[in-house]
Amino acid sequence: MSEFIHAFSGPVVPAATAEFDEYMTARVKAMEAILIERGVVSEEAVERISNIYEHQVGPQIGAKVVARAWTEPDFKARLLEDATAACAEMGVSGLQGEDMLAVENTDEVHNVIVCTLCSCYPWPVLGLPPNWYKKEAYRSRVVRDPRSVLKDFGLDLAPEKEIRVWDSSSELRYWVLPQRPAGTEDLSVEELAELVTRDSMLGVGVVAPAKVGA
Repeated sequence: MSEFIHAFSGPVVPAATAEFDEYMTARVKAMEAILIERGVVSEEAVERISNIYEHQVGPQIGAKVVARAWTEPDFKARLLEDATAACAEMGVSGLQGEDMLAVENTDEVHNVIVCTLCSCYPWPVLGLPPNWYKKEAYRSRVVRDPRSVLKDFGLDLAPEKEIRVWDSSSELRYWVLPQRPAGTEDLSVEELAELVTRDSMLGVGVVAPAKVGA
């Protein structure tokens, strides 16, 4: 099923396509230029915000937490007991991350995260939520039929694997500690972190094994 979004007053552009991404990027750049030209915001402020979201906020932060949990059993235990405190040990804390709970994927259980009310999300660990996470289609379907939704993401789990859906709220935000893939025993913490994706920490994906020779 194709979904179309009428972006502002521009043409109707199909969502989830390269054309849509290019169109929205161009509009954002145009709005940014106008705001700078009119003195509403400075170019330095825009650069600072961009730098924060590129380097200081985002799923790469959560990936480092996951990699440490994979390699340090004591830290993993602390993370599963109190994710907020464990993340704070690594300097990961802040707005929308005051109360977090990490849930572990195992051979028997696969966890997936949603916010059925709006789009509550653990910003300090994962950055800003993707658009699909905020849409009603995902928020309603994943509760009713998680296995089907995961298939839409390309994740076809074995029938015997239990799926648990965790509903985040403003009081408590969940995220997934994914399973460490086989064949990664010789990888460093930094190399492990590079394998971890945002989708794996939301439960709509898994961490793929490292490529041979990579």
